[in-house]
Amino acid sequence: METISRKFEHVLECVCNLAKDIIRPSDPNFSTIHPKIADHKYAPFFNNAIGAIDGTHVKVIVPGKKVGPYFNRSKEKSQNLLAIYDFDRRFTFVAAGIPGSAHDWTVLQEVMQRYSDNFPRPPPGKFYLVDSGYPNRSGYLAPYKGVRYHQDDWKQAPRARGKKEIFNQAHSSIRSVIERSFGVLKMKWHILLGLPHYSERKQTQIILACCGLHNFIIENDSDDVDFNRDEPEVALPEPDENDDEPEEYGTAAPVDEDGNMNALRDEIAAACLLASRL
Repeated sequence: METISRKFEHVLECVCNLAKDIIRPSDPNFSTIHPKIADHKYAPFFNNAIGAIDGTHVKVIVPGKKVGPYFNRSKEKSQNLLAIYDFDRRFTFVAAGIPGSAHDWTVLQEVMQRYSDNFPRPPPGKFYLVDSGYPNRSGYLAPYKGVRYHQDDWKQAPRARGKKEIFNQAHSSIRSVIERSFGVLKMKWHILLGLPHYSERKQTQIILACCGLHNFIIENDSDDVDFNRDEPEVALPEPDENDDEPEEYGTAAPVDEDGNMNALRDEIAAACLLASRL
């Protein structure tokens, strides 16, 4: 057992070093439009999107005296994994280890502060796609709050009504790359479904190592079965005869959203609505 433990730690360190080298943006300056965005049915409305940000929870084992902050909303002990993906389904940045009780926006703020030198901040005019767990801030384009958004919502009532729903459906379609990739990550690396009784640091290293292997496979094996099980993208919706805004439900938008980013979202939404009528 001592030999196994020692060798496991050695291999883990090596794979973590690999992860540091290959988890990065392909174009650090984000100077070009990604081909999958340039050729997308929603082009050119989302041409300045440079990736998608989201978080997921990975179950964690911690000593009893530390357990409190790790309880998430599902009453499970977990740590947050925050990830940035590009549109090739590669990780361009990952950070793990923040206790599961933290909110998405809180996690992102802490990560940007903790990894300020390495975090790939969006340059002026560019933005990441984020979900409704984040405010609409400069460089981070969020969907409209209180309006249908997730892919399952469209399966039950596929026709979008009004510019906000049409925008949300477009945003969700493009951003779904990260949700599918999280699914592949946990399906392929079963160790993430139940991390062993290692130290917190080593549990975090295992998560980062799996993310590095994810990128290695994406870059070196285009025929990998798990990465080719994508669901079809949502089609551009037909406009409803009544283009009035739908009644909103859910929580109100946070008060700390950026006015310029809200104006940009409205501009893109209007363009998407016009395109849906053509």
